[in-house]
Amino acid sequence: MSTLVETVFPARLGTGFRWLVGSSWVTNLGDGVLIAAGPLLVASQTRSPFLVASAMVALQLPWLLVGLFAGALADRLDRRRVIMVANAVRGLVLAGLCTVVATGHVNIALVLVTMVALGTAETFVDATSGTLTPMLVDKPDLGIANARLMAGMITGNQLVGPAVGALLFSVGMVWPFLVTVVCIAVGVALVSRIGTPPGAVRGEVDTHIRQDIADGVRWLMGSPPVRTLAIIIVVFNITWAAPWSVLVLWALERVGIGEAGFGLLITASALGGLLATFSYGRLEKRVPLATLMRAVLMAEVLFHLAMALTTSAWTAYPLMFFFGAYAFVWGTLSQAVRQRAVPTELQGRVGSVYMICVMGGMLLGSLLGGLIAGAWGLTAPWWFAFAGSGLTLALVWRQLAHIAHADEASTATA
Repeated sequence: MSTLVETVFPARLGTGFRWLVGSSWVTNLGDGVLIAAGPLLVASQTRSPFLVASAMVALQLPWLLVGLFAGALADRLDRRRVIMVANAVRGLVLAGLCTVVATGHVNIALVLVTMVALGTAETFVDATSGTLTPMLVDKPDLGIANARLMAGMITGNQLVGPAVGALLFSVGMVWPFLVTVVCIAVGVALVSRIGTPPGAVRGEVDTHIRQDIADGVRWLMGSPPVRTLAIIIVVFNITWAAPWSVLVLWALERVGIGEAGFGLLITASALGGLLATFSYGRLEKRVPLATLMRAVLMAEVLFHLAMALTTSAWTAYPLMFFFGAYAFVWGTLSQAVRQRAVPTELQGRVGSVYMICVMGGMLLGSLLGGLIAGAWGLTAPWWFAFAGSGLTLALVWRQLAHIAHADEASTATA
């Protein structure tokens, strides 16, 4: 058992990181349960497509509204306590929802308000969680540390959690939300064991929070490698989200995959990601970072082309497995590169800008995908993604060498 633990969580990553991973894994399991139970609860209250879609937007919109503020707070306050308090708020909100569900007083308006509250609290959790890893792990090990965190997200959020959530909902509407409350409580207890220094990483803070946000944006704009990485993330999220927004229609009508088969498409993607996260350490050791970045972005371009051309389920499943593998390598790699380059006291603010790039790109891409598919058919978004990502990659190809080693440029500038 000790050998297995050492393989999965090497001792050099530290005890504090193990507590962080434990918290991340168990809260991701709870989030995965909500991924299935949340939409099922909404659907039990309304069949309006607009209200169903509004519930999903309610979870994402807080990032665009308070994301920068959350990132600035992560750099002003004790980060461990921010995570604990924000998760405690999530738990209390869900406990309140459990009460109204159990007493039969739930309605769609209450569900939407709950979604907004959960999305807001989760924004503060996500904006702060990514700042703890660089405080606990040495720079050379950030890649494997992020891979281990990503493994828990894939397993809990995509593979195990949704299945458990749907099963619990079928037993009783309140049970998946109770289980999520327990997961959050355990996560808070585990985070409390992390031995980070008490207080804010910046010491005394004498600036207005608007100035803090401006300083974070200014730092990002003044770092060419980190700025270019942010641009890449925006564009590639737009091109990815465009076909993804109509993926279910593409699967049903273009490829002929049924409802159950569509679920297997998502599962194939998660399995590919799980394989990639546990292989990441060897990849980073054997492949130069710039080469690895170019390879995964080229894989994205080719994936869009293959999906535009395929009409067979037997081709779609391995393609989705391939997508999951390279996408999670990119997620792990890009986050490690950014964490190595950004100073500790700016991790929250710069990280929140990146998350807004992700969310904004996804929202814009989803809108474009619907419009493109409506005008030119279900394969048109894949062609749009292929052309857009291919052109972007060609423009940044040479700059990826500088991005991969952005920490060296930041150190030299400092």
